[in-house]
Amino acid sequence: MSKRIADLFRHLTAGVYVVGVADGERRNAFTASSIMQVSFSPLLVAITIGPEHESYKLLRNGRVFAINVLRADQQPLAKHFGTQSGRSVDKLATVPWRAGRTGAPLLLDALAHFECEAVNDFEAGDHRLVTGRVVDGAITDARGEPLIYAQTGNLDMSAELYPGNFG
Repeated sequence: MSKRIADLFRHLTAGVYVVGVADGERRNAFTASSIMQVSFSPLLVAITIGPEHESYKLLRNGRVFAINVLRADQQPLAKHFGTQSGRSVDKLATVPWRAGRTGAPLLLDALAHFECEAVNDFEAGDHRLVTGRVVDGAITDARGEPLIYAQTGNLDMSAELYPGNFG
């Protein structure tokens, strides 16, 4: 992706999230900005994830995920979960979290969270598009402002420099 195109995408109005996944007792989390609501009835959301990522293996097998909405001051947390591989680092080891109703990790300091059960998984270019039925959620900081993708600067470029290492 050229710098011009990357700069263009930073103008999309999107939040920054940490998506937690679980397969039994195995858990991981990754930073994402490609998340959207797709249906009110039933309440469905969609996320994208690279199929080579360690988190995708857990999501594919465990069929659950949690979307943790980051606050505007949590860019270091977005970087923590977005620039390391779950294959070599336990990204949850140094961050306060708890297992949610589905078993997926919920970050204690997040602005809000949604817990989901995966219902569909589609090929979408170099990613997978996974839809999930929302089964639980909460706002944990009603006065906080969300972290916006445009505020993250060059965070997503690290994935280009080291393709296939994240998630």
